Amino acid sequence: MKLFNLIIIVVSFLSLTACDNKPQKDEVKTVLPVIKPSMVIDDGRISLDLNPMQKNHQLSNMRSHLEAVQEILLLISEDKYDEASQTAYSKLGSTTEMRLMCASFGDKGFETLGLEFHKSADLMSEIIKQGDKDKSLAALSSTINYCVQCHKTYKQ
Repeated sequence: MKLFNLIIIVVSFLSLTACDNKPQKDEVKTVLPVIKPSMVIDDGRISLDLNPMQKNHQLSNMRSHLEAVQEILLLISEDKYDEASQTAYSKLGSTTEMRLMCASFGDKGFETLGLEFHKSADLMSEIIKQGDKDKSLAALSSTINYCVQCHKTYKQ
């Protein structure tokens, strides 16, 4: 069944791109396949049943978290531990804003996982301050584990 859904998506994409989609002057077109509800596979994750505004906000927030992780990795690779620690604390830590956001989705499990993620970022910030690359990377891995667990458990 999964293969069939993938084939449908690929065929839909190819049929859309086969149309005359040459860009007009100063125009760039992006053609994406249309994914219909019947094409979505139930993967067993819990839906948070977010409205479109909440979805956009949450996606933006997760992208911001991912950018922070990238920044932290780069700073650790450059032995800039104080900056990496500050990034971990300010962009991923359990700030009031992050705690309120985790509580706003109406799912206690999601809230708990989110709060644990942010607490782990606070701990990671403290570990990074010590200037030990191996311990810093292990702490970052521990924090990212919460991302993995959340994405395994929940969907929008």
